[in-house]
Amino acid sequence: MTTTAENAAAGTEDQRENDLADLDGAALNSTRKLVALGIDGTLVNHDGHMSPAVREAARAVVAAGHKVVVATGRSLNATLPVIELIGMTRGYAVCSNGAVTLRIDADLEDGYEVVDRVTFSPGPALRALRSKLPTAKFAHEDEEGRFLSTERIQDATFGIEAEGVDFETLADATAVRVVVSSADNTPEEFARAIDNAGLHGVSYSVGWTAWLDIAASGVTKASALEPLRRELGVEPGDTVAMGDGRNDIEVLDWAARGVAMGRAPAEVTAVAKEVTGTVEQDGAAAVLRSLLP
Repeated sequence: MTTTAENAAAGTEDQRENDLADLDGAALNSTRKLVALGIDGTLVNHDGHMSPAVREAARAVVAAGHKVVVATGRSLNATLPVIELIGMTRGYAVCSNGAVTLRIDADLEDGYEVVDRVTFSPGPALRALRSKLPTAKFAHEDEEGRFLSTERIQDATFGIEAEGVDFETLADATAVRVVVSSADNTPEEFARAIDNAGLHGVSYSVGWTAWLDIAASGVTKASALEPLRRELGVEPGDTVAMGDGRNDIEVLDWAARGVAMGRAPAEVTAVAKEVTGTVEQDGAAAVLRSLLP
């Protein structure tokens, strides 16, 4: 494993502006890459802030003609502001950990369209989890993009306000993404309860805290990115991905250049080919600049 410099050499503000102007959409000497970018903990910090260095580097990579795909656990409405911030007007985004794929096109009425949405029946998984985590809170994104939740769970990754429902209504509805959280358990207790629940027929990843994301079986960021790679005509060796969480394990393994953010969990860095600086150190900017001439 190699290490990407935590902070690329900083130029003056004028130099950075000139770099962007020089690119101006022109072809690079190097091959264009498919660049899959996580959001939270990668492009933005855990307060949701994107630094100027990361924003400028991401915009430069978009302007250079690389095939940038935002690949996130966030739902659609929470992803769109980041797409706008990095200057994407055309391309793709993978949301809800691979369950929803968007085509971005500024000429469309909403600026995007959903081109794929993978749903599943969450009832068996939710009931198994409730038996092990009786005080947990549950929420899910349905096939219409709404969020339903018990006890009014709200989270920035939803992008919209969740509608309160009872547990059985939640369990019986078709889902795109399911979220489980517990304020009454330590992350270690939470992880043990999930293991003991014996979840089957779904894909899931545990977050930094007592937080769980569930999707349909086989659905990950990588499962959504691979058909996009083929559609865009990008060779497997020209794929780059960055992420910091357990929901990035499959995509970092999938990418020819899988880069883990600094302070990512050990199981994430284990599959990465590189480790860059932390989000506070603008680690993503260093990697993004390395893709520029």
